[in-house]
Amino acid sequence: MTKFTPQISIHILNFAPEGHTAGWKHLFDLAQAADRAGIDRVMVSDHVVYGEELEEYSKPEVGGRAGGTQPTGPDGHWLEPMTTLSVIAGMTTRVRLGTQILLAALRRPVILAKSAATLDVLSNGRLDLGIGVGWQKAEYDAAGLPFDKRGRLLDHSIEVCQTLWTQTRAAYSSPELTFERIHQAPKPVNAGGVPIWVSGTIRDTTVRRLVRFGERWIPWGKDDGDMSESIPKMKDAIAKAGGNPDNLQASGPMPVVRDGNGAVDIARTMDNVPARIANGQTDFAYPFWAQGSSAELEAKLRAIVEPFRKVTGRPLD
Repeated sequence: MTKFTPQISIHILNFAPEGHTAGWKHLFDLAQAADRAGIDRVMVSDHVVYGEELEEYSKPEVGGRAGGTQPTGPDGHWLEPMTTLSVIAGMTTRVRLGTQILLAALRRPVILAKSAATLDVLSNGRLDLGIGVGWQKAEYDAAGLPFDKRGRLLDHSIEVCQTLWTQTRAAYSSPELTFERIHQAPKPVNAGGVPIWVSGTIRDTTVRRLVRFGERWIPWGKDDGDMSESIPKMKDAIAKAGGNPDNLQASGPMPVVRDGNGAVDIARTMDNVPARIANGQTDFAYPFWAQGSSAELEAKLRAIVEPFRKVTGRPLD
């Protein structure tokens, strides 16, 4: 049994198709309903710009997902995640605020450190920063950054952030950047800084980031499918790399079970949760796409949260 409290998350769609004119009230209604219903974390995704080679998303060799397709065309509307979460933070009181994932390397590290610390402080320590390299060369081109160095750029960004988050009189030196006697406040609420969640497949670079930046993993591609196989493999890789596999937290999907009419059978879906917890999954991303008023959304979410709390032994609010 995991030593971490099992949590349930939902994605909030901070994107919309081309020509979107309906506004974003639905996004905020869902975030507030999740906050009231007891959802542990809401998550938003990231794209800064789009090129026109969207078929690259289906190529694992560049960071995409085999067989995957993008949910919008190049002119789809994507809200910037840190800004979006800042608005949600002001509307909520308890739900955690996550990026899944933030293309951290596209932001100047000193600015990312400042904006993340600010959001964390204003939300009373509720920020989780899920990071990854992404798949789209066009975004790195538009930012003036080399796509083939994206892994190192990501490491560099988080190195700088954690330095500024944890050192009062900060000093840093790398081939990309050197500074000393730098002060940045406020610091994040937690002493170690904003929690970092590393997205990626089981490979040396992902393992190294988990060991360096905190053993919190968002499996990607084939590794978020059968997590009964991928989590033990990742724990073994972390141990071999000198990390502590007992510290691994893993966020993955909650596969739903449907009845004969195609509706989600919540009770049977929750029946699968204990085995996944025993295997090491600590966070369950529930695929919630319902629509309705804020009150209707809250009721639907409570119908998910309550059996999840019951099956995991967590008290109800």
